[in-house]
Amino acid sequence: MDIQEYFSLVFSDYTLRTITLGTAILGAICGMLGSFAVLRKQSLLGDAISHAALPGIALAFMITGTKDTNLLLLGALVSGLIGTFWIRGMITKTHLKSDTALGLVLSLFFGFGMLLLTFIQKQPNANQAGLDKYLFGQAATLVEKDVTLMAIVTGMCLIIMLLFWKEFKILLFDADYTKTLGFNTRFIDILITFFIVLAIVLGLQTVGVVLMSAMLLAPAAAARQWTNKLSVMIFLAAIFGAFSGVFGTAISASQNNLSTGPVIVLVAAVFVFISFIFSPGRGILFKQIRFWQNRRDLKLQKTLQFMFDIAKGHEDISHPHAIKILNNFQGYTKGSLKKMEEKNWVEVEGQKWSLTHDGYTVAKNLYTQE
Repeated sequence: MDIQEYFSLVFSDYTLRTITLGTAILGAICGMLGSFAVLRKQSLLGDAISHAALPGIALAFMITGTKDTNLLLLGALVSGLIGTFWIRGMITKTHLKSDTALGLVLSLFFGFGMLLLTFIQKQPNANQAGLDKYLFGQAATLVEKDVTLMAIVTGMCLIIMLLFWKEFKILLFDADYTKTLGFNTRFIDILITFFIVLAIVLGLQTVGVVLMSAMLLAPAAAARQWTNKLSVMIFLAAIFGAFSGVFGTAISASQNNLSTGPVIVLVAAVFVFISFIFSPGRGILFKQIRFWQNRRDLKLQKTLQFMFDIAKGHEDISHPHAIKILNNFQGYTKGSLKKMEEKNWVEVEGQKWSLTHDGYTVAKNLYTQE
């Protein structure tokens, strides 16, 4: 099945429709909430929480003995929240920095989770098969109730975001100022963190523990390159995340032996790559173009100043001078002389040049600025 056939079947085939809708909603909510993690400089938080959720999945199975998705994700949510509060506790009550606390919780919880999974796999109960899918995700296991749950959480996230938009925005950019206004910054911070944990837990079944942080951060990192406005960034991150989910699912379904989660992450990485290269404000390409333009303009200005120094020695500023005089100036090129002629800074006749009134004014202003 090719991609074109996939999109023709997506509205009629239950499985394809469910998986596509689920990954699109997951990408959108991850993009929205990932924007807060990126702007708060907590990029490792997603990685730590997703790994911290693994022992919760294993313990939920050991307690219930079933692989009910809701119960397993509930265990992952509890475990992820515990890991999050451990991180906060280590940062506030010890001298450890945030990256150290994140690394400790990530490795400790993930190691404990892998230990529990190994123990479960060795049990005679055959019901434990498939728990390892939560490591890398398996989008094919999504059913309608999973997509409904994602949609409900996304709706709740949007409502909370609209209700606390002003508080979220102020807290992101100036936490101290938020306190002076009388807002409960602790409550707002916990609210943001809770929804980030919730989004990560929802994505474990689709993308998996290992790759979930990329799903959270890649759309937001891509969106950050295109705008300085928070609302626009969140909207773009949601769009990038949704498209990553849809196209990643399509590519995975159109090829054999391609896991959906890793492909979605790779598509999101393509959005990041394109944004880093081609975004007008921060893109590498446009930065390089601006650098070349600035260097060219600086060369023109330096050449104009040199010509001004020559011209001001005459009573008539428009007195013609031989072009070969400019050969003594290191920044002079034939191209720069032609460019100055186009800007009406100089007039060229044969092998002579003369400064125009506009050129004189510009050169004089350059001296004033210096």
